Amino acid sequence: MTTGLAMIEKTFTPADVEPRVAAAWEAAQAFRAGREDRKDAPAYSIVIPPPNVTGSLHMGHALNNTLQDVLCRFERMRGKDVLWQPGTDHAGIATQMVVERQMMEHQEPNRHVIGREKFVEKVWAWKEQSGSTIVNQLKRLGASCDWSRERFTMDEGLSAAVVEIFVRLHEAGLIYKDKRLSNWDPKLLTVISDIEVQQEEKRGSFAWRRGDPDKPFDALALSKVLDRDPNGHLYYFDYPVVDADGRDTGAVITVATTRPETMLGDTGVAVHPDDPRYQDLVAAKARVRLPLVGRLIPIVADTYSDPEKGTGAVKITPAHDFNDAEVGKRQGLAAINIFDAEARLNENAPEAFRNLGRFEARKRIVATMHDLGHLAEVEPHQHQVPHGDRSGVPIEPWLTDQWYVNVRPLADKVVEAVRRGETRFVPLNWERVFFEWMDNIQPWCISRQLWWGHQIPAWYGPDGAYVVARDEAEAREKARAKWGADVALTRDEDVLDTWFSSALWPYSTFGWPEKTPELKKYYPTSVVVTGFDIIFFWVARMMMTGLFTMNEVPFRDVYLHALVRDEKGAKMSKSKGNVLDPLELIDQYGADALRFTLAAMAAQGRDIKLATSRVEGYRNFGTKLWNAARFAEVNGCLRDPAFDPKSATSALNRWIAGEAAKAAAETQTAIEAYKFNEAAGAVYRFIWNVVCDWYLELAKPVLTGSDEAAKAETRAMVAFILDQAILLLHPFMPFITEELWAVTAGEGGRTSVAALAPWPDLGGLLDAEAEAEIGWLVDLVSEIRSIRTEIGVPGGAQVPLVLVDASEAVKARYDRLGETLKRLARLSGVGFVDAAPKGAVQVIARGVTAALALEGIVDIEAEKARLGKEIARIDADIAKIDAKLGNPDFLARAKEEVVEEQRERREEATARRAKLTDALARL
Repeated sequence: MTTGLAMIEKTFTPADVEPRVAAAWEAAQAFRAGREDRKDAPAYSIVIPPPNVTGSLHMGHALNNTLQDVLCRFERMRGKDVLWQPGTDHAGIATQMVVERQMMEHQEPNRHVIGREKFVEKVWAWKEQSGSTIVNQLKRLGASCDWSRERFTMDEGLSAAVVEIFVRLHEAGLIYKDKRLSNWDPKLLTVISDIEVQQEEKRGSFAWRRGDPDKPFDALALSKVLDRDPNGHLYYFDYPVVDADGRDTGAVITVATTRPETMLGDTGVAVHPDDPRYQDLVAAKARVRLPLVGRLIPIVADTYSDPEKGTGAVKITPAHDFNDAEVGKRQGLAAINIFDAEARLNENAPEAFRNLGRFEARKRIVATMHDLGHLAEVEPHQHQVPHGDRSGVPIEPWLTDQWYVNVRPLADKVVEAVRRGETRFVPLNWERVFFEWMDNIQPWCISRQLWWGHQIPAWYGPDGAYVVARDEAEAREKARAKWGADVALTRDEDVLDTWFSSALWPYSTFGWPEKTPELKKYYPTSVVVTGFDIIFFWVARMMMTGLFTMNEVPFRDVYLHALVRDEKGAKMSKSKGNVLDPLELIDQYGADALRFTLAAMAAQGRDIKLATSRVEGYRNFGTKLWNAARFAEVNGCLRDPAFDPKSATSALNRWIAGEAAKAAAETQTAIEAYKFNEAAGAVYRFIWNVVCDWYLELAKPVLTGSDEAAKAETRAMVAFILDQAILLLHPFMPFITEELWAVTAGEGGRTSVAALAPWPDLGGLLDAEAEAEIGWLVDLVSEIRSIRTEIGVPGGAQVPLVLVDASEAVKARYDRLGETLKRLARLSGVGFVDAAPKGAVQVIARGVTAALALEGIVDIEAEKARLGKEIARIDADIAKIDAKLGNPDFLARAKEEVVEEQRERREEATARRAKLTDALARL
């Protein structure tokens, strides 16, 4: 990175500059927390949402880390001691799958052959070799983390923290073991969390109804359909009703199910208590005989059954459905598990179906039920089927022994803390969603049947009872106290959910459970920035454990950003082929362009519709600033450290100083409120519109004129304003601004890199008199240019302008600015009149009325007709859109992105109509 005097290159080349700038930051230790020069400064801290160690940068990471970086760079420039804590998550399932796949590709023995210890060694070796990919990609994005403090959820310190909190929660009675239903992945052979379950919409194609003479049941055809996709059908089964003595009554209850194989585990049939069709059966305590099994099961009255849905009767399988499990608890029904770990039918199934996979069993059960006369109907049925996001197979609710955290007491403390204002949500509407979830929170299943992860610190004795301890020595000590003698101990083979370790992230990374200086200074953190989709899985759990261990919330603010979608509003997915790779965009347009695009589009509560054209456009914005710096260099506008902007005498220079002060205040206020789009917009307008389009344009005659004093002042002001522009833009576009900061340093050089330079302090630079004068000129020229465009004045036409009933002050202002006004607005002349002439188009700027005499230049009547026709066309378009948006059927059936597109089209059309209506009114 260059310093001092240097010629600015003709073009900014990100690929050349970015590595050089990154090296300069590293040499300056710009991102180190606890720097000697800031040891007494107030702390500002953020912990990075730890990306998976297996991951590579996707657009969600790019958005999330850009916004964090904007905050950190901004606060660092404001003089705070900033710690942006980096690190990665060990990603239990993902990492284990990567290593197992690698072993398979190398034709090595699988993990069960080599054993747990050797397998874990292999995973660590993979981590050391390949686990830093995403960290390097974050550096390419410009993330200003304190990389010297990088942590890993399975490093020695964090592992000790995980064991410590497990023991403490167990001692507090909040961790326990229980047999409950959980999301079971039959391919990975482990429980998975709700966030790792993806809902896939299914709809089959087979249809059959008993009694249809034109369509006999074809078991082979159904089998072929189910081989393609086993899901997407609803099957109606008849269950024979029996009397109190167990004799068939001849009556049946018909139930419907999407998973026929689970009927083997049915222990009840539920009907609504108010359903008249079944009240006599409920009163008589009638039962049904479960076909294929022969078990007699009760008919129970429960509001879970919907009388308006299907037959109003629901089969209850407490061991294989979350809702059924709740009904089973209420009604005292048994839970019979019919699956093994691989979702094959176990010994609780009739012998004819044992050891069959669930989908093979599905086909055979349906065929058998038909042969026995118990199948009433099969119909295509559109429904959501849960799948494992890693394995891709349907998930089974399965009864297993797992470790749980009773989070209810922890959640209550979190809710109280939020209600007291100790943590606030931005946008605020997420607070309501957060409370709803916390009020209905369930025990947290924290065990996983994996080898990669934090092994659960529990040891079992010969009788199956266990002790929980920090290490084996403590376990033996507790075992002697429990059993009264030394006994053989076996450690629990399960590991902890990765969300368990990341729940400790805001304080484990600072050294907890040790009382470290970092913990004292940087906890609680200032803000956590994350996607709304993990508000419960990560944010809530950090708050629970933070209050439990530290007795204080882990962060003051929670900023929840939306999703990045494609330009049409569709969710990005590889299957759709609409994924935008941030690294490819960085290669093509530079990190700054991508960062600014994401920040400029990050409106609170709105998804980002990302198009490559937007990134290209913001690259051009960077080029605009670069060219402005080259213009300044060519015109001798060199930085003067002694220059005081308050000493400026010309209205133009006093005006631009005030505009810089306004831009700095706007940008600062918006960043503090997490309104990143407004902050980026304020910087953009200041640099492109105010500085480049107006100030430099207005300064050109001065810089080429003969007034040496005015020229010297303007040169100094141009250099000063560019410095302010660079600093305001730095949090958003750090690479180009750091490079410009260096190459515009002047003879005296800079005292620091831009990353450590002070945020602009421009108090006292607002000048009402200068703003009134130059602001009037800018507004008047803008209005004239706008009306010329709207009513089709030829580009090269010189148009006469008159100022209507102008005051002496306005006439004096014109005397000073008249030539500039004529040049910029392409006017043939300016006159003063008492009233606007016939055929003139009026504009108003700062209360001053002006009129463009367009007679002979524009056919006013033809232009009125054209504008009226265009307004009518837009009205027709709006009416069509309103018809769609007012149609409940369209809203119900159309995809979310299609509805949003229609709303945006209406918004654009309405804005365009307003402009045309205004132009017509002027005529």
